[in-house]
Amino acid sequence: MAVPVKRRQAPETDDVEALELDLLLEALFRLHGYDFRDYARTSMRRRIANIMKQEQVHTISALQDKVLHDRSAWERLLNGVSVNVSAMFRDPGFFLAFRRHAVPLLRTYPFIRIWQAGCSLGEEAYSLAILLEEEGLYDRALIYATDINDTTLRQARDGIYPAELMQKYTQNYLQSGGQRSFSEYYTARYEFAILRPALQRNIVFSQHNLVSDAAFNEFNVILCRNVMIYFNRALQERTHRLFYDSLGMFGILGLGSRETLRFMPQEPLYQPLVDNEKLYRRIA
Repeated sequence: MAVPVKRRQAPETDDVEALELDLLLEALFRLHGYDFRDYARTSMRRRIANIMKQEQVHTISALQDKVLHDRSAWERLLNGVSVNVSAMFRDPGFFLAFRRHAVPLLRTYPFIRIWQAGCSLGEEAYSLAILLEEEGLYDRALIYATDINDTTLRQARDGIYPAELMQKYTQNYLQSGGQRSFSEYYTARYEFAILRPALQRNIVFSQHNLVSDAAFNEFNVILCRNVMIYFNRALQERTHRLFYDSLGMFGILGLGSRETLRFMPQEPLYQPLVDNEKLYRRIA
């Protein structure tokens, strides 16, 4: 008598998509060296879904096939997966707190090294340059602005932004304690605003991967805002270790409004610099 064979149940669609996503991220890492495997899966799935619509494919496997064989498709995917959301003086309260509480501490240093990690299109790096210029500290400061995406870094180096954004940026600047007319910092040309070249003199835009690259200097200030919200817990812990190793004693760490040091192994090694803003000072 034949023994009936139990058939394996067909996998659920979500399980297949999860496997496809794992394979896509693994392929990107092996082929291009970009490691997105520890990014938060919910946001990663959402971004991949948007890219699939743009590329007019219906499965992640089809997207993988396209990006592995089409360099331009790979570049579009990298731009879509990377976090490129920024603004000048974004979250004005943070920059106001930095001006009031961090700047007096920075005045005690003969030279100031600042790391703006995940700089995206460069708006926050230029905002910091303007703030330091107004406080008389820019000539003895050097800002290292880094990002994983070389395409956005090229745009950041240009310092050219849509003119339609200047009204919002002006409001942010004034709310952050700006001391001049914001229009002094750019030249309007057709539909673009070109930042003053003098703002670029002490900014070094460079590629750096928070996932895989090591510390490259010791800094007095590290700002990484609204980047780690896209990381899973393991990657957040690794990034905090990297920042701690890169930050000098009594250095300042600035995070985004939705990010925190709470429950991280490094939490006892910092103290809040401002209670209602994500500014911390290393104390151990």
